[in-house]
Amino acid sequence: MGYLGEFEQLILFSVVQLGEGAYGVAIRETIEQKTGRVVSSGAIYTALSRLEVRGLVTSRVEQSPGRTGRPRKYYTLEPAGARELMATYSTIQAMAGGLIPRLADLAEG
Repeated sequence: MGYLGEFEQLILFSVVQLGEGAYGVAIRETIEQKTGRVVSSGAIYTALSRLEVRGLVTSRVEQSPGRTGRPRKYYTLEPAGARELMATYSTIQAMAGGLIPRLADLAEG
């Protein structure tokens, strides 16, 4: 099992949320809406490519009826990707367990 960085986690959670409609622009928009963080399309596609090489997502190219221009590349979370995302999320929860009140106090100064 490899390590998933924060950005990779955001992408994979977006793919899960979008389901069959997960393509680059929709993934970027989901991340921006949920986090308020502006991300470039290039960063999204670079990360998706890495995730695909690792076998965590797969892609398919599909031309939508009535749509002109380049066909869209849709992404699907693979079982290995779901396992890594769950493991990473569980690790963060385990590390943070019981610390949120202390973090809140520290954040207030």
